[in-house]
Amino acid sequence: MSSQIIPVEPFDYVVFGGSGDLAERKLLPALYHRQIEGQFTEPTRIIGASRSALSHEEYRKFARDALKEHLKKGEYDEKEVAKFCERLFYVPVDAKTDNGWDVLKKLLEEGKERVRAFYLAVAPGIFGDISEKIRDHKLITKSTRIVVEKPIGRDLASALELNDTIGKVFKEEQIFRIDHYLGKETVQNLMALRFANALYEPLWNANHIDHVQITVAESVGLEGRAGYYDTAGALRDMVQNHIMQLVCLVAMEIPSSMDQEAVRDEKLKVLRALKPIDASNVEHATVRGQYRAGASAGGPVKGYLDELEGGVSNTETFVAIKAEIGNWRWAGVPFYIRTGKRLAGRMSEIIITFKSIPHVVFDQAAGRIQQNQLIIRLQPDEGVKQSLMIKDPGPGGMRLRNVSLDMSFADAFHVRSADAYERLLMDVIRSNQTLFMRRDEVEAAWHWVDPILKGWETTGQQVQGYTSGTWGPSQSIALIERDGRTWHDEI
Repeated sequence: MSSQIIPVEPFDYVVFGGSGDLAERKLLPALYHRQIEGQFTEPTRIIGASRSALSHEEYRKFARDALKEHLKKGEYDEKEVAKFCERLFYVPVDAKTDNGWDVLKKLLEEGKERVRAFYLAVAPGIFGDISEKIRDHKLITKSTRIVVEKPIGRDLASALELNDTIGKVFKEEQIFRIDHYLGKETVQNLMALRFANALYEPLWNANHIDHVQITVAESVGLEGRAGYYDTAGALRDMVQNHIMQLVCLVAMEIPSSMDQEAVRDEKLKVLRALKPIDASNVEHATVRGQYRAGASAGGPVKGYLDELEGGVSNTETFVAIKAEIGNWRWAGVPFYIRTGKRLAGRMSEIIITFKSIPHVVFDQAAGRIQQNQLIIRLQPDEGVKQSLMIKDPGPGGMRLRNVSLDMSFADAFHVRSADAYERLLMDVIRSNQTLFMRRDEVEAAWHWVDPILKGWETTGQQVQGYTSGTWGPSQSIALIERDGRTWHDEI
């Protein structure tokens, strides 16, 4: 089975931060794959822009090196890479001054009829500066879009200010706030499971679902991000954006259509229905953790404070939260969410646990009847599992066993799984905002997260140490087990 590739209009993608880490690891490889898949229509160009003084040829060498390092085995094709490099250009520009902007304008004038996308793969502190320079140098056409990466602010006030700054230059329909988690195949399959099958949607409510777990676990530590991470922490870095979006997709009502605004309207309702967590209940509903020295990937690793080179910090590298949604569909159903660094493995998954059967007709010899679970794995091995109770084969009476109907995308479709950025980059060109965050979504998420941050400050809630290579502090186990439930920790 092969997927259908629909070509997009010719475009110019201008990547600010074009010589940076995100462009090297994700953006250039993603665009290269889209070329190989035949999704580009000529003439199409990719233009790197940053303060680095590079020529076109030096940038093309940078791209070749990036592709060699970050593509998987067998994906680097000399002929395709040469073709890809022909469409690469580079302009040194300064976000704070007018240096280089006239050169960029002259280059873009050659393709003024094409779709024009500006990707801001830079620090949020200069989003406004770049937006204003784009406006001042008259680079906005009727087919212009701008893409901004997280974080969109560090609290509600800064998010409002940032949205206002960009909104003064671009219309809301031109602004694409990207969250790469929404481009993952499994995340979109969550909508397909719910809305394209008669099996699940009648059961997708408090009458049948016991609880929901969402885990986004990382085995890595700071990886050179100490300066950013120590001012952010796990709540800002992962929960406010990635995990909140997953909560929305699990919990939202059925939209009237897959129109981008219909979908985003329903996600917004979920965010606004989240029950508040503040100083009155934050210590009961949340756990903060910080990793200590331990073992990961088969070897010893430093603790968080050691990676800060002897610093003192109360920044959380782990957070677990018991969240609740105050509406009819989800009344009384807890959403247990957790994320952290230096955990026992790299794993992102959503677990839907259904309620126990109301009456057991089998005797004790049959064994314990476990609750059915729908397991949606986002990474590392994308797929969906449905656990069911069946009879253990063979004579000798009724013995029950819990087994999984297991669908791995790699095994089922025998095609390369596209990286999330590939889909999202092309959705920008199509002007399809379904998988991007609308302004009111970002602000509604901060409305819920801000009181948690303030609650931690008010109560003085400290981070709990946990050994690297484990599943976080013991307090997170207590958070869920005091409700008679347990975390799903299978890797």
